[in-house]
Amino acid sequence: QVQLVESGGGLVQPGGSLRLSCAASGSIFSINAMAWYRQAPGKQRELVARITAIGSRLYADSVKGRFTISRDNAKNTVYLQMNSLKPEDTAVYYCYVNMVVTGRLDGMDYWGKGTLVTVSS
Repeated sequence: QVQLVESGGGLVQPGGSLRLSCAASGSIFSINAMAWYRQAPGKQRELVARITAIGSRLYADSVKGRFTISRDNAKNTVYLQMNSLKPEDTAVYYCYVNMVVTGRLDGMDYWGKGTLVTVSS
């Protein structure tokens, strides 16, 4: 059994910062890509940032220069540092992890339950 536990969401004023965390636990053999997605009301879920096992990063154009994704492999945790937040960043943010669990040979996709980020004055 594998769990993804997200934390760090909340209400912040425009221009403020938040840091999201997502910790994976359970029968994990190895973790491949980790990422953050978001879904705003009435919109489709979209990729925010992604980081591979060797640290290569990819960002959505809308967050480049403001958000930073990082990971701590020893803690099976991925972070999203969000700076200069804008009202349009308001969304539910979902953690995504592709990992190989004990007893399997292939990687599988896992999703967190989501954490709400609201940017408003």
